[in-house]
Amino acid sequence: MTNDTQIGYDRVAEQYAESLFHELDYKPFDRHLLMMFAEMVKGHGLVCDIGCGPGQIARYLHDRGADAMGVDLSPEMIKQAQQLNPGQRFEQADMRALPFGMGELAGITAFYSVIHIPRPDVISVLQEFRRVLKFDGWLLLAFHLGDEVLHRDEFFDKPVSLDFTFFQLAEMRKYLGAAGFTTKIVSERSPYSEEHQSHRGYLLAQNIFYYY
Repeated sequence: MTNDTQIGYDRVAEQYAESLFHELDYKPFDRHLLMMFAEMVKGHGLVCDIGCGPGQIARYLHDRGADAMGVDLSPEMIKQAQQLNPGQRFEQADMRALPFGMGELAGITAFYSVIHIPRPDVISVLQEFRRVLKFDGWLLLAFHLGDEVLHRDEFFDKPVSLDFTFFQLAEMRKYLGAAGFTTKIVSERSPYSEEHQSHRGYLLAQNIFYYY
């Protein structure tokens, strides 16, 4: 699955970047959440956008004062991010084994990247996110809402084998709790006309687990 995902995004990296690098221009709700996130993490240390693609999320956070970088499974996508965001840090990495020490990050964003993780593996991936976050560090997730797994054999007119897993808000919140996060904000929105017509879910969670 990991190999198929990397190969698929390597194949479409240039077209993907051309199509989505400026996507935040027409996503006011996403900009609002990211602006809030930037205010919460700036001055507290390194922030990483996981599954960064061409770097639009990391760039937005950086431009608002956060020490933001990005990682992506696809080396070709990382090349696009480096070209489009000169001087900003981007590295190839697998979210299942992140290249950071324990508690190194002040924050993580993961916009439509955990959708490539099969349901049985989501908790372990979130535990890896928690491992690299500081105590009281923040995680902002965005994903498609639903129960289905959408398979694509073609993406941006290129042959691929990609699975897109949709999650329910309550389901993802349960996964976050199992991984040791405390959810702080739960939200959703309808799709914009310019994007895939699925409802979107957002969860802001913190690396603080309360025992009752």
